[in-house]
This record gives sequence, C-alpha cells and structure tokens, in this order.
Amino acid sequence: MSSKRFKKLEKIDKTDSIDQILNLVKKNCTTKFDESIDLSFQINNKQKKSEVNIRTAVNLPCGTGKDVKVAVVCEEDKLKIAKDAGAEIVGSDDLIEKIKSGETNFEKLICTPSMMVKLSKLGKILGPKGLMPNPKLGTVSENISEAVKNAKSGQVEIRNDKDGNIGVSIGKKSFTDEDLIKNFQSILDTLDKEKGNNNIKGNLIKSCFITSTMGVSFKLKLDKSI
Repeated sequence: MSSKRFKKLEKIDKTDSIDQILNLVKKNCTTKFDESIDLSFQINNKQKKSEVNIRTAVNLPCGTGKDVKVAVVCEEDKLKIAKDAGAEIVGSDDLIEKIKSGETNFEKLICTPSMMVKLSKLGKILGPKGLMPNPKLGTVSENISEAVKNAKSGQVEIRNDKDGNIGVSIGKKSFTDEDLIKNFQSILDTLDKEKGNNNIKGNLIKSCFITSTMGVSFKLKLDKSI
C-alpha cells in the first residue's frame, strides 16, 4: 500500500532525455535525507541474457556522494601506503584471519595479486557479500594507492544479473544536473565499450529508467543506441 507521501509524487507516462527528466526526479525527492539518483537498465530481449556477462568498474567523474569504507589486504611493507591513501582498515595475514572469522565491516576490499591467492579461499564469506576482489574491478592491484583512491572517489560497479538487469547510482539529489549528466554519460560510455569487448551484436540495452531512492521511476530516452 502506497504512503501519503508517495501518492503525492508527480508521475508522467512519457519517455524523455535525462536533462528533461532530472527536474521531475529531484522534485519527487521529498524525504528528509539526500536521496540517491539511480539508473536501471534492461538488456535487450534479443540478447541471450545468460550469456551476457558484463562486470566492470567505472570512475564517475563527479563521484557518488557516498563515503566508502575500504579495507586493504597487502604485504607488510605496503600497509603504510594503503593507510596513507585513505583505507580505513589495513592488514596482511592478520586481516585475512579476521575476515575468516566473519569480520567484514567494510564496503570495499582491495588486495595485491600475491595476497589474492590466500583471499580466494574465503569465497564463501566474501562472494555472497559482493566483496571478493576482482582484477576487472580494479580491486586486485599492485598499485594500492591508486586502487584505494579510486574506490574512495567515486568508483562504481556495473554488473548484469541473471535476469538481464543492471542497476547503478549516478549520485545524489544534492548534485547539480550537470554533474549527474556527466556521471550518466560516463556510464553509457562504459556500457558501449563493454558491448564491444563482449562482441555483442545488435543493441545491448532495451530500456533505461531513472528514479530516486524513495521516488517514482521514469523511462529515459538514450541519445544513441547501445
């Protein structure tokens, strides 16, 4: 059952470009917190969704507006580098043991390639939480400083589920329209690149919708086919 607040939100049944829709999306952000502005893509029915495997990371040019708690597993001589880069939790074998015992009080886990051998054994703990480091996402890297800074400054994961859905945030209500559009364009460029990398024929994206955390969904018209 819809709340009184939700029933008062403005709803339209038309498709428009993001620069025309953002005003309505923000107008519907009537809660007391800074709502996220989220995108939802649906993979084209002509594509075999089970065979489409998009998983990558993109550094949003204007950030996400979220504070991300980062943990780093690395060699002893790199612990200070990780800490100086902004990681809240750093460790080597000791941190691996804490994770093994169930301590996963972080939102992003980064590690060096040599430590990944040990972390890979914790798949049952990290996998279901989406915390397992992955080279494709930039979370397995020799350059710990860069990986941490990317995670803290606005890196988001783009990944399709088994039903062909891709969900991703492009910022907050408090962002300017210009910044949200820049982030949106960055997502589209990344999807276009991934389409080529996966040798996908025809259109990859069937539809795209935009909404806020507690708002209503609006269908977006994309400037170009992806």
